[in-house]
Order: sequence, then C-alpha cells, then structure tokens
Amino acid sequence: MRVVMNSMFSSSSLSCLPSLCHNPKSYKQLPHFSFTNHWLSSLSIQSTFTSLKPTVCAVTPSEGTVPVINFEDFVEKDWSFLDADDISTDELYKQNIDRIISAGKVGEDSKILISTGSEGFVDRVVDTCSCKQLLVVHDSLFTLACIKEKYDTVKCWQGELIFVPDKWAPFDVVFLYFLPALSFELNQIFGALSKVCSQGARIVISHPKGREMLEKQKAEYSDVVVSGLPDKSTLESVASDHSFTMVDFVDEPGFYIAVLEHTK
Repeated sequence: MRVVMNSMFSSSSLSCLPSLCHNPKSYKQLPHFSFTNHWLSSLSIQSTFTSLKPTVCAVTPSEGTVPVINFEDFVEKDWSFLDADDISTDELYKQNIDRIISAGKVGEDSKILISTGSEGFVDRVVDTCSCKQLLVVHDSLFTLACIKEKYDTVKCWQGELIFVPDKWAPFDVVFLYFLPALSFELNQIFGALSKVCSQGARIVISHPKGREMLEKQKAEYSDVVVSGLPDKSTLESVASDHSFTMVDFVDEPGFYIAVLEHTK
C-alpha cells in the first residue's frame, strides 16, 4: 500500500469513501498511519484495499507531491464507540454534549482546537457555533477523512496533540473531548497547550457519559483508552504549574467536565 502526501486535500478527493464514513465498524481493517506533524488537509490516498474494493478507490495527486511512503500490516484502531450514541435521539446525551460545548464560550472570533473528538461531537460544534477557525486533531486518519469529507472549512491534522504546529495558534478554546485516549502525562499536555493558547483561553476536558461509561470503554477498547480522567486536586495542581486556573469541575457517575482558563 502506498500513501502519497500532496498539497491539496478536498472533499472531492474523498468521493470514494462515503459508504465507509457512514459505517464506522467497517474501518477496522483500514491501515493505521502514525504520521507526526502532518496536516490532513494536504493528504491524498493512493491505495487499493483488497477487502474494501467496493468502497475505496485510487486517488491521483493533483499537485506537487512529497516522497511516497510504503506501509504494510498496519491496522486502524476502532474508534466507533465514540459515536455509539446518537445525539439526535438520546436527549440526555445531546444535553451533555451541548453543556460541554457551552463551557467553551465559543465566539465568532474564536480559534478552536478539538482533540480526539468523535465525528458526532464535531458535527455538533459546527452546527451550533460560529467561529474563526476549527482544527480537529486525531490519531485516526479515517475519522479525519470523514470529517474533512463533510466540512471543507474544518482543518484536520493527524498526529499527537503535544506536537500540533503553532501555525494555527493561538487557540481560544480547546476541547479535550476524549483525554483518556492520549498517551501523555497531564504535565506534558498542559505544557504544550500553554504555548499555543491565548490569554483567557478555555480548556474543556469532558466525558458526556462519565466515569462509569469510561470504565466499560476501557475494558473493551484497551488499545484506545490508555488512561483515566483526572480528579480535581490532581488536575488543579498540574494545571496551575502551566498558568491554568480551574473555573468549573463536575465529576458525576454519568457526566464529567473540567473547565480551565489560561491566565498567562
């Protein structure tokens, strides 16, 4: 399989992916790409998957390319559980999602970063918020491809949160939608965010179903859920070392949210 990076990635380049994007379970067999510091909006995929011939086709790069990288035997992690609940039918889930988004206090001039967000969460942010810029950072190339297919204006970057380029900074709102998927210590995360956040920026750490659901997710998806949700004292201690102050904290069995403000 070959992956070609070029300077353009538009929704037209993903015309062969819709059936996969609307069937999350089918992407378990997709390859996992561990690019660091690559921007998805510059990606085209040129590959043929034997098991996915009906839905994935070859894409020819339209502009200048960088060297081709060959990958074999890589498997995309299953992130479908993040979209297991339907926001349109589960009223409590929808209320919790809206509560999370509201905590960010997004304005028309806000520059937003969403780390490891579900596709449904990104949809809700797009539907309910007007902002200057929205950047989605995720480990899953497939999830980002599905988001980019729907929203040309949303910027997508595959890689690790602590290595996000500062060319999109400073950020005014950061949604750490699924912190337990990040394989970094809190000190590393807040250290990185302190460098790319504006004065007064709000960091929202959340789980719309709380710790009880997280424990179930951790048992079933141990390759994705690699940590837990921080308690209040731990979070306050680490955050304060990087000029973040806690302004709200709720830790209930069915809902978790921590809101911090950058005071540098």
